[in-house]
Formats: sequence, structure tokens, C-alpha cells
Amino acid sequence: MSANRSSYEAVMARRGEIMRRSAGIDYAEFERPGGIAFDYEGLASSPPYDLEDVRRIQRAHNVGDTPLWELTRLSELVRRASPAGYGARIFIKDEAANASGSFKARRASLCLAQAADGGFEGVIAATSGNYGAAVASQAAIYGLKALILQEVFDSHGRGQPEVLEKTRACEAYGAEVWQLTVGPELFYIQLRLLEETGYFNASLYTPYATLGIETLGDEIAAECQRRFGRAPAAAVITHSGGGNVTGTARGLRRAGAEGTAVIGASVDLTGLHMASDAQFNRKSFTTGHTGFGIPFSVDPDRVDVPRNAARGLRYLDRYVTVTQGEVFYATQLLANLEGLERGPAGNTSLGAAMVLAREYREDEIVVVQETEYTGAGKHPTAQLTLARQMGIEVMPGTRADDLPGQRIAIPRSVEEMGVTDVDLSALRRSYLRRIAVRVGHRALEDFEVQYLSDDLHVARDQVEHEWGRLVASQGVVVTASGGAGG
Repeated sequence: MSANRSSYEAVMARRGEIMRRSAGIDYAEFERPGGIAFDYEGLASSPPYDLEDVRRIQRAHNVGDTPLWELTRLSELVRRASPAGYGARIFIKDEAANASGSFKARRASLCLAQAADGGFEGVIAATSGNYGAAVASQAAIYGLKALILQEVFDSHGRGQPEVLEKTRACEAYGAEVWQLTVGPELFYIQLRLLEETGYFNASLYTPYATLGIETLGDEIAAECQRRFGRAPAAAVITHSGGGNVTGTARGLRRAGAEGTAVIGASVDLTGLHMASDAQFNRKSFTTGHTGFGIPFSVDPDRVDVPRNAARGLRYLDRYVTVTQGEVFYATQLLANLEGLERGPAGNTSLGAAMVLAREYREDEIVVVQETEYTGAGKHPTAQLTLARQMGIEVMPGTRADDLPGQRIAIPRSVEEMGVTDVDLSALRRSYLRRIAVRVGHRALEDFEVQYLSDDLHVARDQVEHEWGRLVASQGVVVTASGGAGG
């Protein structure tokens, strides 16, 4: 491969071409004129499977039909901290029961099914770990090779214990793991390897991956209806790249749970930059945090595929953050009160649910949408040990004491826990600003207004109002015919 053809810019420009060969998706078919809109529903429904096909594939490969547990003791503790008559029943969907131990087995199951059907020799995935373990596990079942790319080390050779634990899991399933240092090259290397190996792209961001999660939302809605005669009041979903929210919300809707509030939850890592070598190991969570949740919300197509099927803002009714200390506290309570030791990502949404449940009445249901397995590297002890080695103070305290990268404050009681609402309107404005920079401050076509209305989960007039403000800020006059003049 020539130097020019192998440059970062050249490889990223060939994403569409690479995806046509490595995943069987021609993204150009879904593009609309103007560079803003694409046929999202067309892309989302492009995999050759209906939901019953997905269930069949997953059941045959040790995925899905996971238990929905009521956390009775934890719910009672939360109720004591709630106003009279409030404190919803908290349930968890125990995705640790899947092969590989997380909900990401659902995503991987469909990607591997497609790879096997397409006659591919192997698959490649770029991931911090849980998805890599899921891909490796499913590849083992199918008898395919798996190559997993992970961001692991800073320039001092330090690796997050949680990521190293996931490396161990990937290798246990027989995968080849490439461990990378922190930087922008993860997707670039993935695309180059896809060209060189001819493997299937088991990307987190294809419609196969999001469709695989739809069964999760469908199972939650169906079981709540069967057992309790109603849908959950809220599903609290750990929010990172957007696939978890997207797939679960689509599954809930498909099952008729239109009234269930879709609430995203992330660990607040404000001030830490995920691509910074100096700051990468000053966090105690490798996923489910604002370093992914915010950027992927405002710029969902910043991935290895031309258009991301995982689009959080399309489905979020509310988005909240919790502190690192609150997640550690929720993790310990889950183990001590319910006898369930689970990993950190699902406990992010559990920490949020313990606060949000106070807003709902005692007879209502709040579902923590997933758990994940735990292991030596994922355990709070390992993560807090690294934090101390990095000079981060670990102390009892309130959420006001928590300072990402400097101090982890662990609550002393449920009453000290809280959530911070993320301003979804601000995220939507940021999303629109990025589009305006990319395509220019011009008038929108009617189909573009509709696309943005859907993608931002707001009314058309809100899109038109915000876009009008952006155009006016550049001194552009839009004429009646839709043209613009300066």
C-alpha cells in the first residue's frame, strides 16, 4: 500500500468503500442530497433479519432471555430516602447471564451471524473490552477468527485494570488482541486491517449491532407486561456511544412500551479528555462516561462507518450524570444487599436509578436495563488502587466533593447520592452547530428539517428556530426561494 494511500486521511476517506466489502453495507444508498440527511430507518432496517430471526440466532448462541430481578432490599433502602408514597420498585435486567457476561453479546451475535452467512474467515472489532469479549465469544461459537483492537496504555505503559481484565477475557475466548496506546489511530488501524485481512467489520455502529440490542428492550417490556400488567415507568440505560440507548429504546417501542421514559446515565468525567495521554488513566471508568456520552451525542458519525446506526439523541427523554464515587457505592450496595457482584458499567445506571426512583410512586417500576460480569480488574479495589497510584484522593464525601481526575468522594448514605441533569437542548444546539460548520449556514430543505427533527427528538419548529439563529449569526439572509445572500 503506497504511503499516500495508507495515510490517515486517505484511509478514513475510504470508509464507505471498506464498509461495502467488509460488512456488505453500501452507505451511499442511504444518503440524501445536501450532506445532512440520510435514510436512517432504511439503514436501521437493512439487515436481512426480523426480530424473531434475531431471537432465534441469539438463543442458539447462548444470548438473551436473561432474568429480570427485583432489588427488594435496595428498593426498600431507597424508599426510606424518598417522600411518602414514593420510591419505585427497582429491577435489573441481568445481562451478565449472556455468553461473555454483558449485553454486548447481543450486538456481537448478529454481527457474527452476518459474518458467518457471508463466508468471512474472521472478524475485527475496535473496543475498550466488553464488546471485544462478546465478539471473541461469539466467534469461538461460530469457529471464526477474531482480531480485537484495544486502547490500553498511556505513554508510561500503564494500563487500566478494567481494560486489562477485558484483554484477558478476549484472549480466553481465543481472540488475537492488539493493545494500542491512547490516541486517534484506533479506527484508522481497524480500517487498514480490514483492507489487509479481508475480515468482517464487527463494528459497534452498524445496524447489525443496534438491531441485536432490540431484543433487550423487547424482553423488558414483554416481561413487565406479563408479570405486572404494565410497562416500566422508566428504563435507565448507561449511555456511552449511543448503541445501548438506541437498541433498547427501539425494542421498547416495538413491544408497545411507548410511555416508558428512556433515561441515559453516564459517569461525570467533566474536565478529563479521553484522548489525552496524561488524563487517560486519571479516570476509574473505561466506558459509560461523559467522555463518550457527550461527544457521541453531538457528533454521532465520528466513528469507523460513514453513518452511525447508534444515535442517542433520537431516543433520550432525559440524560443524567452520576459521580465515580456514587457508582462505587452502588456497586457495594448491590453486592451487600442483593448478593449480586456485578461490573461497573451497569452500576452506573443503577446509581442513577437509586436517585431517580425517588421521583416515581411506590407501585411504579424502574428498570436498570443491564448488568455486566465482574472480574479482578473490574472490581472497585483494582480501580481505586490505580486511582491512588495516580495521586487521586479517595475519601468519604458528598457528590459536591467529587472532582474528576483529582478526587473520588464515596457517599456515606443513599441520601447523599444524586444526579445532575444534562441539558439536552444544549447538546442539540451543539449538534446543529457542527452540521452548520460542515455544510455551511444555508437554508434547509423540507426533508432536512424532518430528518433533523427525528434525529434530535424535537418538533420541526424547534429545528427551524435553532437553525435560523445559526444562519442569522453568520449574517446570511435567506430569501423566500430558499437561496442565500450575504
